[in-house]
Amino acid sequence: MKRTERHQLKENAVAVAVARARESFDTHRNQFTFAAIGVVVVLAAVGGYFYWRQSVDTSSRALLAEAMAVADAQVVPPGAAAPGSSAAAPAPPPPGTFPTELAKREAALARFMAAADAYPSTPAGIAARYQAAATLAALGRTADAIQRYQEVIDRAPASIYADTARLGLAEAQASAGQFDAALSAFRSLASQKDSRIPIDGVLMRMGRTYALAGKAAEARQTFQRILDEFPQSAYAALAQQALEDSKTEG
Repeated sequence: MKRTERHQLKENAVAVAVARARESFDTHRNQFTFAAIGVVVVLAAVGGYFYWRQSVDTSSRALLAEAMAVADAQVVPPGAAAPGSSAAAPAPPPPGTFPTELAKREAALARFMAAADAYPSTPAGIAARYQAAATLAALGRTADAIQRYQEVIDRAPASIYADTARLGLAEAQASAGQFDAALSAFRSLASQKDSRIPIDGVLMRMGRTYALAGKAAEARQTFQRILDEFPQSAYAALAQQALEDSKTEG
């Protein structure tokens, strides 16, 4: 076969392939169009999700920061009357302060719960719920504190907040006189390997709870464990004093 004939056959083959491709595109034009639209929609949805997630994260952190600012605010009792003024006109408190610790904690609690309820599943929302539980415990509202601590554990069981919430929950239970539940929780925390909570701190709280529950022997064993296993601990001196006090009482 001559070279010109072979070249012509190749050109014809290319022309046929192009024609078939064009015919296939024309036949399936709608399918190609819908597929392209689908890709665009998916990309837009993914981009929208990440934008929404970033927006939620920013908003939840802002609410938590506002609540923390209230919790860290100064307490300034009502002052005396300003010089030259009547006794009925005390000096106004500085902006952003509270007249009592109770007023500050109540205000912080409201802010923490607002942040927690607005963004319950975000890290900032979980942190806000934990702070609300701690504030409730400080206010002596142990039943509410126990509920909030349990919510933190249920919502983020693998987080550091869940570990600290378990400790807070045990302390709240001890304050409420639920010694068996509290001691069970302390023992569980103290037996964890690679715990993110200092074991010596857990043992100190457990020893005190044993003492409150009237279990002097168990309390002494727990305090002695701190001295034996953690002699350099910041709790060692407290454990030694508690051990001596318990022996004197016994």
